[in-house]
Amino acid sequence: MNTTMLAEEYRRGALFFEAKDYITAARILADVVAEDPGNLSVRLLLARAYYHSAQLGRAEAELRRVLEQDPAEAYAHLLLGRTLQRQNRGSEALPHVRMHAVMTGS
Repeated sequence: MNTTMLAEEYRRGALFFEAKDYITAARILADVVAEDPGNLSVRLLLARAYYHSAQLGRAEAELRRVLEQDPAEAYAHLLLGRTLQRQNRGSEALPHVRMHAVMTGS
């Protein structure tokens, strides 16, 4: 897929996300990530779509990939913490929630 097509697909996925059709958004965004795996903004939106559609294992995997590439991504820490909390893994979630609080001052 060329850059223009990737951008169009990203916008399409974002529109489905905004419309709260998270499953369709995730399907579209997963294809974009497959073509451009280093694009953290797309990967983070994909993780959010997975989170909101209760695909928590997939959300966790994407968030961990984001944090591997950018450990200073505060929102990824928060969302990973919440993803782990939803899986009843509070002790694993706590460091990420705390990291977000430290990074954002909240």
